[in-house]
Amino acid sequence: MAEEPFTEIKVRIGPQPPARLDKALARDVPEGHGLSRSRVVKLIEDGAVSREGEVLDNVRLKVSDGDVLTLRMRQPAEVETRAQEIALDIIWEDEELIVLNKPAGMVVHPAPGSPDYTLVNALLHHCGDSLSGIGGEKRPGIVHRIDKETSGLLVVAKSDRAHQGLAAQFERHTVMRRYLALVHGVPDAGDPRLRGMRGVSFETGNILKVTSQLARSKTDRQKQAVVWANGRHAITRARRLESFGTPPALALLECWLETGRTHQIRVHLAHAGHGLVGDPVYGGRRKLSERALGVDGVAACAGFARQALHAATLGFAHPVSGEMLDFSAPLPPDMEGLLEVLRMSRPNTTQ
Repeated sequence: MAEEPFTEIKVRIGPQPPARLDKALARDVPEGHGLSRSRVVKLIEDGAVSREGEVLDNVRLKVSDGDVLTLRMRQPAEVETRAQEIALDIIWEDEELIVLNKPAGMVVHPAPGSPDYTLVNALLHHCGDSLSGIGGEKRPGIVHRIDKETSGLLVVAKSDRAHQGLAAQFERHTVMRRYLALVHGVPDAGDPRLRGMRGVSFETGNILKVTSQLARSKTDRQKQAVVWANGRHAITRARRLESFGTPPALALLECWLETGRTHQIRVHLAHAGHGLVGDPVYGGRRKLSERALGVDGVAACAGFARQALHAATLGFAHPVSGEMLDFSAPLPPDMEGLLEVLRMSRPNTTQ
């Protein structure tokens, strides 16, 4: 049997190392290898770290200034997920990362119900040999996701160091993400219904702010729910760009996230009573008024087959060069078409 291919990396521990092996190693590993601390922990636990021939398999071991550690890592393996030739709307790409405009209907990552024709399948084909080993596998580094039926911008890492750098920015909430959402009703600071609603407030400029914790719903494990304890902190802000109907019945909002939780915008807007048009999970069953929106407007909303949500802008620091990058993606044809029908069906009111 052929010997399994390994790569050895020598790491010299610098002055005043952290008290734990995993922290010291994560700090001093050469930057070009881009190993995250979680990857370092796994290497230690797998017995892949040694000092002068002694295996160091406890993350709490201490190391000293000048120690030379050896990391013995398997060369990146090909993942089982198969590459598939699927068209991608590439906004920007270099050797470290790729920014793309995901269409509605595309799942980001393979799962039991969606093993093929996902974004990852498409990226494996597109990137080919340009992918380096992320987490020990040749695969794209997914640092954030948007729902299957949400369209818009995503950044994906092509190298381990890019993955580590991007993940750190998302963890610090320094990535700028703005979404466009078409919602039922028109959020307004003067709405007496919203005054006193737990977790809902307004900031200067009539900006809606929803603050809560989010956790899996106790009645439906596929859903997220607003909770006030034992969840994950989440803050969403939204500003009205345009309203539709006479009287106004729908609003186009610009939303931005202080945190990034699963289904966050959909859950928070639904909590405030402004669920997304077309959202079968959180939008609720809303009867729209033909008097307000016209026959065509009501029909267009009823026929919109997904949540009306688009990840429109994305900004972050390049994880290797440090250059600030900003991207935007226009509304997809289905959402733009819906707005055009609403604008023509009844006079609209701009803010």
